[in-house]
Amino acid sequence: MPFFWDPTMVLLIPAILLSLFAQFKISSSYNRYSKVRAQSGLTGAQVARGILNSNGLYDVRVEPVGGRLSDHYDPRTRIIRLSEDVFHGSSLSSIAVAAHETGHALQHASGYFPMQLRSSFVPVANIGSGAGPILIMIGLFMPTYGWLLELGIFAFAFAVLFQVITLPVEYNASSRALSLLQEGRMLGSEEIGGARSVLNAAALTYVAAALAAILQLLRFILIARGRSDD
Repeated sequence: MPFFWDPTMVLLIPAILLSLFAQFKISSSYNRYSKVRAQSGLTGAQVARGILNSNGLYDVRVEPVGGRLSDHYDPRTRIIRLSEDVFHGSSLSSIAVAAHETGHALQHASGYFPMQLRSSFVPVANIGSGAGPILIMIGLFMPTYGWLLELGIFAFAFAVLFQVITLPVEYNASSRALSLLQEGRMLGSEEIGGARSVLNAAALTYVAAALAAILQLLRFILIARGRSDD
């Protein structure tokens, strides 16, 4: 039976279903609360700048970036990049996303260990996610180079570990965001629920990615064991 259609494919079904659900949740939650304007009238850029300044991070820049939901914090340049809708928007979605990315900047400034650990894994994770599957396929289809199968699994494991480490980083950033929005009175008590819904939906996408990576790794291991038993 071809590699891509072996029985271990059923392992990926839960991850696929969760990924589809996560994408639905983030899309529906973001779209819903992007239509609800915050009572404060603050834009995502103003929220990010206000949180940074109140924490003494005057040297961290906030810049707009193209794309939808392309928001991220770059620890190398210390720049928070917000998509145009978030940067200029004053909706609950815009403010929640901006506060979340600012939470990453605060993690970086405080030396939050899981974030430091994740950053240190980026090079090997990139290699593992790119080279791992290629080495695995070579090892499967060219028995002479079967040792590459184990090497590929080992490399891919680093990409999986990166996904797992990402979970506490993202959840902590969301927790910080909600606390900062409440403490700074950037959102009213009746608006926090909407921001929380957006952030929880976004966090679910990371859970889905981690589950998919874990199950894919397990699938590779089972295939390798099956080949060794032949």
